[in-house]
Parts: sequence; C-alpha cells; structure tokens
Amino acid sequence: MTIASPARLLAGLTIFITAAGLACCSGENVQQLPSLGVIAGETTVSGISSGAYMAGQFQMAHASTVMGAAIIAGGPYGCAQSIFSGMVIGPFATMLNAAKAVSGCMKNEMAAWGVPDARLLAGNAKDRAERGEIDPVADAVTDRVYVFSGTNDTIVQPPIVASAVEFYRRLGVPDANIRFVSDIPAGHGFVTDAAGEACGASREPFIVDCDYDQAKDLLTHLLGPLAEPSPAPAGTFIAFDQSQFSGGSGKSGIAEEGVVYIPDVCRTGGCRVHVAYHGCAQNRETVGDAFIKDAGFQRYADTNRLVVLFPQTVASLDNPQACWDWWGFTGPDFLTRDAPQIRAVAAMLERLAQKPR
Repeated sequence: MTIASPARLLAGLTIFITAAGLACCSGENVQQLPSLGVIAGETTVSGISSGAYMAGQFQMAHASTVMGAAIIAGGPYGCAQSIFSGMVIGPFATMLNAAKAVSGCMKNEMAAWGVPDARLLAGNAKDRAERGEIDPVADAVTDRVYVFSGTNDTIVQPPIVASAVEFYRRLGVPDANIRFVSDIPAGHGFVTDAAGEACGASREPFIVDCDYDQAKDLLTHLLGPLAEPSPAPAGTFIAFDQSQFSGGSGKSGIAEEGVVYIPDVCRTGGCRVHVAYHGCAQNRETVGDAFIKDAGFQRYADTNRLVVLFPQTVASLDNPQACWDWWGFTGPDFLTRDAPQIRAVAAMLERLAQKPR
C-alpha cells in the first residue's frame, strides 16, 4: 500500500475546506451543564461524517448505556486503524491511520485490498471487549442502528457506509434492528425537509434539504414511535462549559463550550438523552448554530421528553477542521473508553444523570 503524502492527508482529512471564521458564541452567557436526572441507560447517539465515526465509537465504548446509534455518512467502527500502526509510536502511527482513513474509509480506493473488512473489524471489536477496553459486545447487539448514505455523497462514498451495515451484522445485530437508508440523492450533509442547501450539495454548513426529515426518521427508529413535533422550540438552548469535562487539555480536541437543548418538562428528571455529533467544519466555531438548530432535533425533543446534547470540538494544528477523532490524533486509545473525547462526553452524560438540585 502506498502511503499518501502529507499534503494529501491534510486535504483528505480536512474534508470540508471552508473560509468561515468565528461565527458564534461571542458574548453569550455560558453556564454549567445542569444536573437533570436523565435516564442514563437509555442514551442514543448520532453523528455525521467524523461525528458518525465518533457515534459508533461511543456506542461501542459505552454499549451498556447506549441503546441505539445513527451513522450518517460514516463507516464501520475502527475502520481507520492501520494494522501497521501498532508497530510504530506517536505521530508515525497517526499518519498510518490517517492514510487509511482517507483512502479506505472515505474514498473507496482500498477495496482491492479488502478495506473496509467488516468481518475483521467486528472481530477486532470483540477482542477489545474481551480485553475490557470497551463494553461487552452483547450490550451492543441489542441496539437499534440507523445508517444513512446519500447517493451523491463523494466525500464518504456509499460502499464505505454500506460496510458499516455489514459490520453491525457481523457483530450480531439482527437485521430487524438495522435501518439502512441509501436511496436519497443527498450530498454530504445532515438531511432535512425544509432547511439547508440543495439536496445534492456537499458544502457548509452541511445541512441539505431533500424533503426528508432525517431527525424524525432516525429518532423513530432508535426510540420508537414519536409524538408529533412542536411547531417551534419551547425549551432552551444552553451554552455550557465543556472544559471541566475534558480536563482542560487542548490535546483532547474538545472545545471550551458545548450546547445542550433542554425541554422545560425535562427540568425535573425522567427524560432520555440524545447525543448529536457534528461533522468536520460543522462545529459552532465554523458554522455557528446551523447544525444545532437546523437539524431539527429540538422539535421532537419538546414532545418526546428528550434532552439533546451537542458536544463541540475545536480546530488545532493537527486537526484543522475540528473533526472528531476517528484516526488517533488524540492518542492510541481513541477507540476505547479511555479516549479523551469519549471520556469527556461520558462525563457530560454523568452530569446530566445526576439528580436535579
């Protein structure tokens, strides 16, 4: 296999080249993440692109508390880990993973070498579970899984996304628990029925209007039948301090501020949580609140007792487009419970699960 040049790695992992600057957050009231007494064992997660990979990683790491995951324009868990990365240390291992991430887990340029190999990746997941690095696979097998690939997505190509479906099947998730949507002419973006760019677009803010309510479809599959949405948000979007959950380390890639949407009915406990991971260059620093507000989760949160957590990443020299870590730039434990970003979001969920004060 030929290792991609550094320039190509940067171009590939950047995914979304954007000229946007700071688009949000200036002067807003940043609060502490509140304790809400949420139901910790009924968490669901979703994500797009790098967020899709992170949703899968969080699901596997904390399968005992996650009951469902939605993978939008992303591939199978562990896809980017090179078989050679364990032979080297530090940035060399990261570069090997990055090369595979671009060529084999976004583009479909390694298909001749059998990449992605869903059978191998499912076996790797079972091995990690046996070593205690992630939760038991038996906890993930009962999950509900939604997978989406737009037919016009050239950034994470459809065969890569299809391999995520095969990964879950190899893991043991029954077909009845898997919903695979692959017939909508969407580009690379979160799909809505009314907001965003043209359906086939792949540009910021990576929200595309295909007359399809993706938030409704994925939440229905993960949670069951939903009550009718509210016509306008009745709850509250709160910007909160994330630094206390990331340990204050810039290496984690976690931004100083995140956002949570809290319906009024959830202030006294008994609600579930949905974690929505943005994609690369889709964080608040880049596109403001476009993903947070236009994806439409809040419309269903109000009427279905659902708190929605929008954790945020920050750009850095080794991660210029603020992607979630799915190729190991935060360290070799990026696929496990010990991954800095996974630890941070788990700590946020622990806070939300504490009894209201």
